[in-house]
Amino acid sequence: MEGLTRAFVDLNLWSLFVTICNTLITFLIVKHFLFKPLRKVLEAREQEVRDLYAHAENDRREAEAMKRDYTVSISNAKQEAAEIVSSAQKRAEQRAEQIVHQANQEAAAAKRRAEENIEQERKKAMNQMKDEIADLSVLIASKVVEREVKQDDHKRLIDEFIDKVG
Repeated sequence: MEGLTRAFVDLNLWSLFVTICNTLITFLIVKHFLFKPLRKVLEAREQEVRDLYAHAENDRREAEAMKRDYTVSISNAKQEAAEIVSSAQKRAEQRAEQIVHQANQEAAAAKRRAEENIEQERKKAMNQMKDEIADLSVLIASKVVEREVKQDDHKRLIDEFIDKVG
């Protein structure tokens, strides 16, 4: 056992130096071929994640802006709809007033025509009554006087009779 311990404890400086050099060379090779590309991949991935977050933030801002625009558009549409309804109601009221006014005018015109017709019928009836009264008065006068009356006398007698009768 003593030989074993001695070989274990016995250190060779040259072997130690070669081992350290090998370790250092391996480290430099690994650093150059593994760490640099790995670092580049990690930086690229990190940049990609940052870009995704920036893009997501921009999309969120755009969505909020679109939501505000949509809300404003809805509000404007509601206001416009209310104005359209109000305008339609005003037009309907104006049209109703026009119809009522036109109906009143037509009723007044119909009343005026009826009054004119009544007046014409009254005049016609008065003229017929005058003629009948004139005929009766001529008949009565001719029987009373028993003579024939001339046309001028006849007209004068009718007018006098009508003036007296009213």
